[in-house]
Amino acid sequence: MNKHFTPLVAALLLTAPLLSATAQAAGDAEAGKAKSATCLACHGADGNSANPIWPKLAGQASNYIVDQLTKFKSGARQDPLMAPMAAPLSEQDMADLAAYFSSQTRSTGTAAAEQVQLGQLLYRAGNSSNGLAACASCHGPDGSGNPAANFPSLKGQHAAYVEKALKDYRAGSRSTDPNKMMRDTASKLSDAEIAAVAQYVQGLR
Repeated sequence: MNKHFTPLVAALLLTAPLLSATAQAAGDAEAGKAKSATCLACHGADGNSANPIWPKLAGQASNYIVDQLTKFKSGARQDPLMAPMAAPLSEQDMADLAAYFSSQTRSTGTAAAEQVQLGQLLYRAGNSSNGLAACASCHGPDGSGNPAANFPSLKGQHAAYVEKALKDYRAGSRSTDPNKMMRDTASKLSDAEIAAVAQYVQGLR
């Protein structure tokens, strides 16, 4: 969400490797459902997690799910719970799981009323005083994301998870974002602004 890094530029840079990855394995949703047994405890049977610190996978773009699983498997993205889960997965397993979870319907959420005004302002307009680009420029006005550019869907995502993700980017402990896009964005947000954006995202539908 760097103001000099437009969604069009991002799409041009990211589409080629994504097309290559897609060609490697086509996902089968039914096979993915059968393989998802180990995912259910955290992410829910339909990809809607009960614990707000674990992300909802339902309705997420399949290529984004594959990308993140690949990074967990390689160690590029660190997480003590996800690393052992991703380690035994083949490319086909990842594609099948992604096909299943992306085909599910994400549950809706509700934003804390007192956070909506600030969250909406930052999400839709950014902050010109410090160069913060609008979240909507990459993730879409309704939070649906941009699958072609591998920008994830955010709408209805747990606020607690979004808040943790933004703080991890800000701290640099999550660093798999291309061209430091999310790290640069998060570095411009205060704790209060992160909380407000996270609540606003949770209420998008």
